[in-house]
Amino acid sequence: APKHAEIALILNPRMTPPEFLLAICEELGIAVEQKSEGSLKDLVDLLSFHLLKAHAEGKRIVLVVDEAQNLGADVLEQVRLLTNLETETQKLLQIILIGQPELRELLGRVELRQLAQRITGRYHLDPLESEETAAYVRHRLRVAGATREIFTSGALREVQRLSGGVPRLINIICDRALLGAFTEDRHLVRSNVVRRAAGEVFGKNFLPGWIPWAGGSAVGAVAIASALLVMPRFLGDDPVRVAPAPVAEVAESAISPEPVAVVTAAAPATGTAPGLDKLLAQYGAETDPDDAFNKLFAVWGLRYIAGNVDPCSQALRAGLECFAQRGSLAQLQLFNRPAVLNLVDFTGRSHQVVLTSLDSERARVDLGGAQREIGIGDLTRSWFGDYVILWRPTAGGSSPLALGARSARVKWLRDSLRRVNGLPADEGAGVVFDSALVSMVEDFQRKHRLAVDGIAGIQTQVAIDAALADSKTPFLRKDDRGGAGS
Repeated sequence: APKHAEIALILNPRMTPPEFLLAICEELGIAVEQKSEGSLKDLVDLLSFHLLKAHAEGKRIVLVVDEAQNLGADVLEQVRLLTNLETETQKLLQIILIGQPELRELLGRVELRQLAQRITGRYHLDPLESEETAAYVRHRLRVAGATREIFTSGALREVQRLSGGVPRLINIICDRALLGAFTEDRHLVRSNVVRRAAGEVFGKNFLPGWIPWAGGSAVGAVAIASALLVMPRFLGDDPVRVAPAPVAEVAESAISPEPVAVVTAAAPATGTAPGLDKLLAQYGAETDPDDAFNKLFAVWGLRYIAGNVDPCSQALRAGLECFAQRGSLAQLQLFNRPAVLNLVDFTGRSHQVVLTSLDSERARVDLGGAQREIGIGDLTRSWFGDYVILWRPTAGGSSPLALGARSARVKWLRDSLRRVNGLPADEGAGVVFDSALVSMVEDFQRKHRLAVDGIAGIQTQVAIDAALADSKTPFLRKDDRGGAGS
């Protein structure tokens, strides 16, 4: 604080009026006898004497109350009474209330109108725009010592979408995203890491923004005091080799360093088949998310209803789940399920189309009411890795299973892995995830080129579902009667 001012900072205002006044006195270094600690009159008298003394010395006293939306009505009344401490020419105490939007609602109550009328200035921090959010994150990282870009442009767009531009939420999401990238030994934070971080913060799963109703929302804040956690690996001066696009469980050997891994060398499109850009231009009116999910649901024999219920919620009602990822064609071949792809044409416009078939040289997409065959090279020029598939989880859900877990899903996992290996179910096996099951999971992951960690995460479960799927399940590889384990 400047020499001509004293500041009393109250960080936790959930107090009784005597506790509130006592906290102010303690902040200002006012000695309070024990017998006076519970007396409002004694505390106000002591505070008034200190304020008059400071005024005589040419000092200003400022009271700052953080999280002021938590102030009780009786404490707010005491705040109003403190504004009565004045000389003939000026107030002895300047009061600054900082809080969330609920503070405005609180001060709008009829019973607090006298306090509201004494407020001389109101400042509301509106949510940041997308450009402001990106600049804010970059600034915080520079202050923390970063010397290069850490969040991709796509990741920053996801931060904006999922935080609603609220700095407090931006801080929390970025903090968790940095921690997530650090634990995965990655030097770049991408959009899927941000979505996963937001899911941990808000306790729900977030899908890419191009999926209908996939966005997150948040309310604005009046003031913020938070810090971004930046791990040392992000802050170095030396050039850093950027890791491949993070595909949560897929081992790096299964993908190329590019955002979209091509399965083999691209085959040129046939002379009679129009290029993908021409198809997108011709049928662009039929490539919005609702059209794509309508077609994907139809492949599964389901009816899709465009409207107020998002497609993934509709899938849940049919016992299916959405799996959204930024990945590669190799990954799609592993999961072996028709997928909604997010394509970008040469004008920059986004299109959602259903991939119904895929091999090493050709892909087939549903466009204009027909199956259109295109070359892999043509597809990868317009596809940057975003996709959604549907899969059927076990009845208990799809949360990760790891060593020590105890549930009926553990038995499902053990039996499923035995089936993949052509073995009968072990009727005597329990419901505890033991070291033997860890080894089984690791063997499966190794065989299917997943990250080998012994944890049955979402991708491992999707791959198991692909390996065990029956003939009623739609496949990408049309020569398959089963999935990845066939």
